[in-house]
Amino acid sequence: MPRKLKTYTTSAGFFDLAIAAPSMKAALEAWGSRNNLFHHGFAKESDDPETIAAAMGKPGVVLRRAVGSNGRFGEDAELPTDLVIGKLRKTPIRPAANRREPPPQGLDDKAARKAALAFEKEQKRREADRRSEEKATQKAGERRDQAIAAAQAALEEAEQEHRTTVEQIDRDRAALDRRAQAEDARWNKTKERLDDALRRSRSASYLRPV
Repeated sequence: MPRKLKTYTTSAGFFDLAIAAPSMKAALEAWGSRNNLFHHGFAKESDDPETIAAAMGKPGVVLRRAVGSNGRFGEDAELPTDLVIGKLRKTPIRPAANRREPPPQGLDDKAARKAALAFEKEQKRREADRRSEEKATQKAGERRDQAIAAAQAALEEAEQEHRTTVEQIDRDRAALDRRAQAEDARWNKTKERLDDALRRSRSASYLRPV
């Protein structure tokens, strides 16, 4: 048999939150809190009839209203219009000392069972959404890893091609240096031979009888 639901409230940022859940743990999970807000006094079970009615009308759904306001809780809530930077309330709503809350309106067994079943349905939907998000995140991570691997492989291939090209250029440069050295040596010998022939020709012209 589904567990009976209770209404819990807390505050987060610009909003007060309310939810109908079977336990404080279930409420914390729905709020996405990793800390025990109840233990630290930042969350509580509500005895406000309007809050309970709103939460029981949407079991398992996190309802919101502007922080510090007395408006109705709903799935969509507008930001408070009188925000003061740095002065947002950081503790749950607590009634004034002289304020008397009306007794909570109880639910009959049929309505309680219906609310509990609705909570389980919402919890299953939320869990399915969480699994879908995890799957999407996993796929995105796999695509990112594949893209990184492809980019890394392309970089390594380009680096290897660059090294191969540089090595070939170095070999070509060494071959050109050897050709240049051989050409210098050939030219030096040729120039020396031609210079010697030129000197002999000039010497012979001085010795020739007039």
